[in-house]
Amino acid sequence: MYSAYFGKVTEAIVHFAGLFATADEEARLKQAYDEFRATHKADDKQPEHSTYTIKIDASHQFEDFDPYVPYKPLKPGIEMATVLPYVHLAPQDIPIPDGPLLSPPDHNFPHAFIPGWSISHEVDVHLPELDPPGSVAIFINQEIRLSDNDYVSVGGSGLKFTPPPVDDSQMEALHQAAANINPIDDLTLPGTPQEMAQFVTTAVARLESFSADGHGDADIFTTKGTTIEGTYLNGKLIDEADTPKMEDYVDYLKDKDTTVEGPNGPLNMSVAPDSSDFMHGWGVGTTSPSVNISTGDNTVINSAVVVNDWASASVMAVIGDHISVNAIVQINATSDIDSIGAAISGWPFDPGQTADQSFNIAMFKHIDPTADQAPAEAAPDFPSYYVVTQITGDLIMMNWINQFSFVTDNDVVLAASSGVQTYVSTGDNTGFNAVDLTELGHNYDLIIIGGNVYDASIIQQFNLLIDNDTIGAVSGFETTGQGSVSTAGNLTWNQASIITVGTGQYQALPDAYKQANDDLSAGKKDLPDSILQDPAFAGSGLLRVLYISGDIYNLQYLNQATIMGDSDQIALAMNKIAPDPNADWTIATGGNQLVNHATIVDVDGANKIYVGGDHYSDEILIQANLVSSAPDMGAQNPDILVNEAVAFLTDSTGDTGSAPHVNDHITPQPADSASADVMQHMLG
Repeated sequence: MYSAYFGKVTEAIVHFAGLFATADEEARLKQAYDEFRATHKADDKQPEHSTYTIKIDASHQFEDFDPYVPYKPLKPGIEMATVLPYVHLAPQDIPIPDGPLLSPPDHNFPHAFIPGWSISHEVDVHLPELDPPGSVAIFINQEIRLSDNDYVSVGGSGLKFTPPPVDDSQMEALHQAAANINPIDDLTLPGTPQEMAQFVTTAVARLESFSADGHGDADIFTTKGTTIEGTYLNGKLIDEADTPKMEDYVDYLKDKDTTVEGPNGPLNMSVAPDSSDFMHGWGVGTTSPSVNISTGDNTVINSAVVVNDWASASVMAVIGDHISVNAIVQINATSDIDSIGAAISGWPFDPGQTADQSFNIAMFKHIDPTADQAPAEAAPDFPSYYVVTQITGDLIMMNWINQFSFVTDNDVVLAASSGVQTYVSTGDNTGFNAVDLTELGHNYDLIIIGGNVYDASIIQQFNLLIDNDTIGAVSGFETTGQGSVSTAGNLTWNQASIITVGTGQYQALPDAYKQANDDLSAGKKDLPDSILQDPAFAGSGLLRVLYISGDIYNLQYLNQATIMGDSDQIALAMNKIAPDPNADWTIATGGNQLVNHATIVDVDGANKIYVGGDHYSDEILIQANLVSSAPDMGAQNPDILVNEAVAFLTDSTGDTGSAPHVNDHITPQPADSASADVMQHMLG
């Protein structure tokens, strides 16, 4: 009862308090409003705002909505060949106990020497075990297969251009010549450790016996040695600062100018042309007639970078043989033999055209990871503890990368001027293969290998370009306008770098390391005392040891090849109904760019390599340029070839013969325009 009563009282009080607060707020607001009204009436009247009449002239008509949104993807980046400014081998961090942990002798645990104790006071210290590295084998195969063989007929000539297919015999001949230069081009992917060992030994034997003689007119440079240091450009040793920069030569890496001259100013051809800019004045006879033909400008880039830091040590003890080879093979093969008919032979070549350029750039560099370490002021201590981890069997570190590109852009163009500005572009294809691998594993102070070491870093780069163009004119073709021809400007570029971390000084295997291998293979994890006193381990508080009972296979293999055929056949004719001899002509058939870029960074880390068997270490560079000089068309006039491949079109029949002839009843096809490309797809 009292509860219900007090509840109602409380409700009434709260309700009253709320009403009181509301009334109080209204009074406050009323007072403020009265003051505002009084102040407003006391102010002088403000003048009225001035108004002006604005005349709007919307004489422009809105165009239809165009939903086209051009897609411009970001350009893939290329990891350039850079030398690491500082390399530091960081072994695994193993905590050392504050004091010795005594235990009965047990060879299953690492053995240690305690500073200040005599030999009779040797104890076993229980230190944590290290995880051994596993094997890594990566096989990557990247291929680009593009066929862009276009047929284009513009200008209303009433003709059909049916030249014979491009002869591939010269491409096959150049390819065979390049294969004869490369001594290891036919080596295949090894599938077993035995095949990997055979691969390395075979490559070493072939590279060692290679001679630059006996390869015809090919320009070949080769150098061999235990080590090669520096950068070579087309067979000449240059300063690293003078190395040509890829971004200065490869248009794909620059902001490429995609504008052409239109009737109202430059037009950006990388985006969809706006109808008000592109169409106005085109096709209505209000501009100077011209024909612009571009059939080249294809770009293919292969880029691969591999950093192998999987298992390295400052000291390596090999019971068997140690075989090491670093090799770079670079070949550029080009055939750019153009046949230009007499009807246009007087046209000047494009003044902006550059000659064909070929670059073979190779760099070998060796980095000493201890070079930046300051010398010790006092005699350093030798390690007192060591930890041993083991791999039973072989350790494989293999990266096998193939990057192949096969591109054909053999275009057939029949062009005439119909009194307008005509722009034909049938090339400008782009292909890009890219691989970037960084493999980070474990670093040790000592690696003991019970078998052999097969260490190979090999880069093969090959570019083959066939750009034999034929440009001729049909009988009766003439022009009083300006004309220019550009058939060169091709670029073949090979750039490779092999960077080795570790000096790798070979020495005979001491007996202590042989004894350590025998003990470890028998299951004992004790190291002879003399190993801990090796000057290479001075200053190490804890020795991290990896024992491999089998072999080490360290194979880094990059193979890049681009084969491109861009042999265009262009026929120039006159409009059938209204011939216009006043047109300006611009023809460009070159400008192809074939680029291979590869880098291998192999972190061995070893400044001292003890070898119990035989050791072989060699570095080899082969650079070659092949330029074909055998004419493809012989001495026959391209104008004659063009006329032999031209036939008239009629409404009732297609091709009326292999050669043109006079027919008073010929009616040109009304739909004489660019036809679809029947090969515009990726080949499987």
